[in-house]
Amino acid sequence: MKGVAGRQSRGVQTGTVLNVIDNTGAKTIAIITVPGYHGTSRRYPKAGVGDIVIASVKKGSPEMRRQVVYAIIVRQRRPFRRADGVMVSFEDNAAVITTEEGETKGTDIKGPVAREAAERWPRIAATASTII
Repeated sequence: MKGVAGRQSRGVQTGTVLNVIDNTGAKTIAIITVPGYHGTSRRYPKAGVGDIVIASVKKGSPEMRRQVVYAIIVRQRRPFRRADGVMVSFEDNAAVITTEEGETKGTDIKGPVAREAAERWPRIAATASTII
């Protein structure tokens, strides 16, 4: 098929609250910014499945709260199109806390992970129990 888009639609933006699905101690995070995002003046930075973001931990264990962490988005509610034409969406927005290079900090990932995130980040693919 010619003309199939290779980009993911960006379903989350600055300020979006994401569920954390690993065992690092954080429960929810809020996006602060998207490194490497080049948009238009006054436009909120946006991210999609497989993108790395900088976020603040809002809920979780006392030692994790209020920390600034790197996270990779593994699920988004906004539908996005795959190369084969299938539209994919999830029930929630979710992320996995990582280092700046993409190494996962937790040892377990609960719930499904989008195939796009698993293909881009091999450590997430190795840790994930279900890849959709």
